[in-house]
Order: sequence, then structure tokens, then C-alpha cells
Amino acid sequence: MPLGYAEMEKILMEELRLYHHPIAVTWLFTDADVEMFKAKTSHVTPVKPLTFCQWEIAARMQGKTVLADRENLGCANARVSFGWKNIDEKEIQSQNKYCVDPDQAECFLRSKPCMPPDSLKAIAVGPLGKAALAPHVVHFYCDNMQSYHLAVDYMAATDTHPLRPQITMSSSACGGSVFTWNENTFNCCPACSGSYNAGKTERGEVNVFIPGGLIEAVVRRLLQRIEKSGSSSITRPGDPFPGGDICKNCPLIVFKEKNCASCEQKINGVPQ
Repeated sequence: MPLGYAEMEKILMEELRLYHHPIAVTWLFTDADVEMFKAKTSHVTPVKPLTFCQWEIAARMQGKTVLADRENLGCANARVSFGWKNIDEKEIQSQNKYCVDPDQAECFLRSKPCMPPDSLKAIAVGPLGKAALAPHVVHFYCDNMQSYHLAVDYMAATDTHPLRPQITMSSSACGGSVFTWNENTFNCCPACSGSYNAGKTERGEVNVFIPGGLIEAVVRRLLQRIEKSGSSSITRPGDPFPGGDICKNCPLIVFKEKNCASCEQKINGVPQ
């Protein structure tokens, strides 16, 4: 029996101790797609243009589903990633701070993953558990160990090894989602400067992207591991916390369960 999106989110949140909702990223390619989404899903729209990673704040931190288009997008990097803006001199200059010269900046910009020009009408981002349509990408904001667990389960579920994710200058959240869609593969990257100061990633969160069509396989692999070992932990099998910060196999870090005083008296037959 297929797993529902709400069930998958519940498993991922509980077993990997995620801080944020996994985000269902859904591309809407036609006016009909947009109308169907509106008919099926309660949603909010930005009042003013925001960055893509700011759209995702509402999804991952507030549990809201956001429907937005190019007019709601106030980030030139994301507009390029989504095929809503051409690479022009202004965009090259904005990236020049990362590069040795403008020629390199242009070369790097043109090598970034992008949707075909004007192929998207709108984009929806929302909690995976509320997805009414099949998401194209599932985007996680997680810590280092959670990203490792997701990567390991993805590799096992898809028989893929090693993984070769993509990091670009800028466009971590937006370009990272596009890369996973274009290549139909796992992606993992740090926050870019834009998503760090605009997308509320000051905890040092890592971006993980999984194709929407493969998310159920990854969750099922997680469930297989839990059934086999009794917990989701890879670092310390049997430990219920997936990233237990205890030195591996250290003989000194041992805890012994003790009964309360009244229980000890009952066990030893001492009158109360």
C-alpha cells in the first residue's frame, strides 16, 4: 500500500528529529496546473516580492503552503534559476564579488542549472504532509547528521553510489531544487550567502533535495532500517537519536538504570 504524504512527513520528522517540515516543491507549468492547484489546496501568497528561500520559510517553519509566480519573486538569482530572467550585465556584476573577473562570473552563471525559459507559470512550496499534488522535489533544511541519514537511505533505496551533488555560487535553495529536478537525483549543498541572510539558515542548516518521485522509496528504506535495528540511527544502531553525540564505542560513557528508593525497599523486602 502506498504511503501518504502526511504519513511520510510524520515518519521523517519523528525518526530523523527534523527541525523543519520537509518542503514539497511543485512546478506549475500551465495555467491549468495553477487552477488545479488552487482548487485542491488552501494556500497563501506573498504580499510583496520575496526571495524563494523566504517563500520556503512559511512552508518549513509555519506549515503554510505558498503559491507564487515571477511577480512575487524578488530575487534575481532565483529568477534566473527558474527561467524567468535572462543573464544580463547587471546579473553578472552581482556575481562578480565571488569571482576573479566578470568573464568568470558570466561563465559560472551560465553553467548553473536552470529551468527552460518561461516554462513555469508558478511554483508552490508547502509542507510535504499537506501536499495535494505529487511534488517534483522534496527539500529538507536539516543538520549535518540528518543530511547524512537521508543520503545513506537514498543511496540504498536507489542503488546509487557514490552521490555527486552540486554546489553553485548562489542559488542554493532555488538552483539546488532545479538541479534535482533536471537530473532526477539527490542533491546536497550548504546555504548560499543569499539564503543565509534572507532564508533564516543561521543555524548552519544543510540543504538536501530528493526527487519527489523517489521520496517514498527513501522513507520505506528508513522503515526497513528501523525494523532491522530497532531505531533510525546509523551512527549508533539501536540508539533512538539519529545523531547521538557520544564517542563511538567509548567504554567510559555508560549509564546504569537505578530504581527509586521505595522500589529498592520493596525488592529487598524492607518494611515501608
